[in-house]
Amino acid sequence: MLWIKALHIVFIASWFAGLFYLPRIYVNLAMVASDSRAEYERLLLMARKLYRFMTLLAAPALALGLWLWLGYGIGLGPGNGWMHAKLAVVLLLLAYHFWCWRLLRRFEARLPTHGHVWFRWFNEGPVLMMLAAVLLVVLKPF
Repeated sequence: MLWIKALHIVFIASWFAGLFYLPRIYVNLAMVASDSRAEYERLLLMARKLYRFMTLLAAPALALGLWLWLGYGIGLGPGNGWMHAKLAVVLLLLAYHFWCWRLLRRFEARLPTHGHVWFRWFNEGPVLMMLAAVLLVVLKPF
């Protein structure tokens, strides 16, 4: 079980690295001057590759988490309300991941997106979700 837990943490941390960095690329994409096609395409390529990579990291992170939950029973039974809250955070993270994909598609199509300030705030979402998940798992408040 400790191996599964360790790998889960590694894949979660790696997935979060992508969730932290991709919106930073979006900040830069939103700031590119309209006549700078090469810069836009370079950033878009970086965003595409990062999105694919972080999606590949998310899959084992989620699979290992399910293994810990359902296979080893971590968070099952009475007095484990923290796990329900953590699962809600995981669903929010998946929604955020999907939202990043939708934004990437808008950048690829050169459709209007948000400004760089909006993306700077958007980038704070995973930080707050990570904080919530870690506090729930470590403190098990309910």
